Parts: sequence; structure tokens; C-alpha cells
Amino acid sequence: MTAATPVWLTPEAHERLLHELAVLRGWSTVDALDDDSDAPDSNAVAVRRAQQGRIQQIHDMLSNAVVGVDPPDDGVAELGMVLTVRFEDNGDTETFLLGVRGAYYGDIEVYSAKSPLGAAISGARPGERREYQLPTGHTQVVTLLAAVPYGLHMS
Repeated sequence: MTAATPVWLTPEAHERLLHELAVLRGWSTVDALDDDSDAPDSNAVAVRRAQQGRIQQIHDMLSNAVVGVDPPDDGVAELGMVLTVRFEDNGDTETFLLGVRGAYYGDIEVYSAKSPLGAAISGARPGERREYQLPTGHTQVVTLLAAVPYGLHMS
């Protein structure tokens, strides 16, 4: 058995996920009460499966959540850090939160640590270059410029 990866969440994202979970569970209960037909509609079945999938996803996130605790301000790219990177092919920069997709963090873009960019940049320190594979098969080189805890970034 492997330990689950911690999921970093802001208190606001945690509350939104709790609310979404309650709404989805309420819909599931209503759907179950309304399901009195012998031949279920394939669209209804697909919607129900999607709801159950999202319920499970939220449950997994919440059961592994680290809420409102910023990572250390040590400049290392990790969950809960707002990262600024430079793409070496064109010099463009991008700032994003290394977090969990599917949780709301306001207007900041979120990249999962499991995404190609997130996986490549995790553990980097400012000035370090990392590479990752694009869907086209090309290699993207990216340099970490800054890593700041989400809470400090917001203030």
C-alpha cells in the first residue's frame, strides 16, 4: 500500500470543494429517488457516472488535504507555491500555482504536479533549468525564476 500524495488547498478552495461535494451528493440522492424507470436513459446514466466520478475525486482530495498551511518560503518549487517560469524557446514567462486541478484558487492559473510542466519543475530552485516533453514530441526547456508560497503571493 502506498501513501497518498498530500493535496495542498487554500481554506477557500477547501470550503468550495465541501460545498460542491454536498451539492453533488444531494443531486445523487434526488436522482436515486427519481429513478423509477425500467430502462434508464443512457444520458442519465452518463451524468450519474460523471457525478459519482467527481464525488470520488473530491473525496480523495479532501481526505488528503493540507489546508491553509503554506509550504516553507525556501524558493523550492512544490505544491502550494506560486511559480514564475521562463520558456527558453521564446523567452515568455508565466506565473502559476503548483496545485490541484479541480479546486478553485481565484484568478491564478493552476498546474498540477502531475502535469508535464509541474512534474518537470517540482523540486527546482530559482535559476534551475528543466525539460519536459510536449504532446507534439518536442522538448520544452523551462527555467524557474521564482517560487513563493501562495499566501505570500496573495499579500
